Formats: sequence, structure tokens, C-alpha cells
Amino acid sequence: MKVLDIRVLGDPVLRKETTEVPQVTNDIRTLISQMFDTMYAAEGIGLAAPQVGRTERVCVMDVDGQKFAFVNPQIIESEGTIRGEEGCLSIPEIFGDVTRASRVVVRALDEHGKEFEAAGTELLARCMQHEIDHLDGKLFIDYLSVLKRRSAMSKWEKLKEDYPNFIRQVSLEQAGPHGSEGEL
Repeated sequence: MKVLDIRVLGDPVLRKETTEVPQVTNDIRTLISQMFDTMYAAEGIGLAAPQVGRTERVCVMDVDGQKFAFVNPQIIESEGTIRGEEGCLSIPEIFGDVTRASRVVVRALDEHGKEFEAAGTELLARCMQHEIDHLDGKLFIDYLSVLKRRSAMSKWEKLKEDYPNFIRQVSLEQAGPHGSEGEL
């Protein structure tokens, strides 16, 4: 088990679009495993490659016992809207209400390179959209109103000095139960 450093707001990698993975290799499988370890250690429910300083189009999530590794994910269907609070492992202690599709279908490759589709509603749909946004260089704060975003950024200004070089370190010893709540 290896826990990776999490990049926080201010690190340029969070704003870059990721590159498609041409083939699922052992390196990608190792990355997926380490991303799950890191997500659990940080008590999150989702994590995208840019959050650990990588540029591959890969994300993982575990929501209410539904565990997914997505390689090259694409949302192929979405419907409805739902508003709910989001947080992010890369912007600790900052939360905001975001409107998302209430149901989505994602097509991706799994950790073995096989194509599959997964449908999600409510929290799972929110997590899928949040993590795929990371792969496109978008953060949940981009969806906040100007006033709410300003407030969030003001709070972040006070917190960011706790993360030198835009790095958040977590350890397995810090990990608690996971799966239904936590930051995305």
C-alpha cells in the first residue's frame, strides 16, 4: 500500500486537461491501486489523477459500496438536475452547493482495459461528474456564484499556508471508515 501526496488548489496540474491512456498497463494499474489507497487515507470518496500530480485520464471512486476505477471516462448520458454540497480533497475544508445532473452514464475502460458502462444517481452521479471535471481541469468552485466563490477563496487564502508547495500529505494511519461520506 502506498499513499501519494495530494495536490491542492494552486498547483497548476489541477487546471490541466489530462491525456487519454492509450493502453492500460501495469503502471496504470499501480496508479489506480495507489489512488485508492490515497483516497481511503484521506477519507474521500473519489480521486482523479491530477490530484496526485499525474496527467493520465484516470479516476477512482467508492460511493456506498460501489467501487470504480475509470480509465478514459466519458459521460455519455445525463438527465435531471440536483443541487448538493460538494467538497474536494484538493481544497480541504472548503464546501459549496453545486448543481449537477441527477443521473449520468459513464463509459470507460476498467483496470484490465475492458470497456464498460456505469450508471449513477444522486451521490454517485455527483462523484462521477466531479472526478471527470478534474480530468478536464475543472474544480467544483468553478460552479459557484461569484459571491460564494469569493467567500470560498477568501477562506482558502487562510488555509493554504498549511500546504507548502501545494502538497497535502495523508497517511494510512489517519484513515477512518469510508464509502458514504467524504470529500470528492
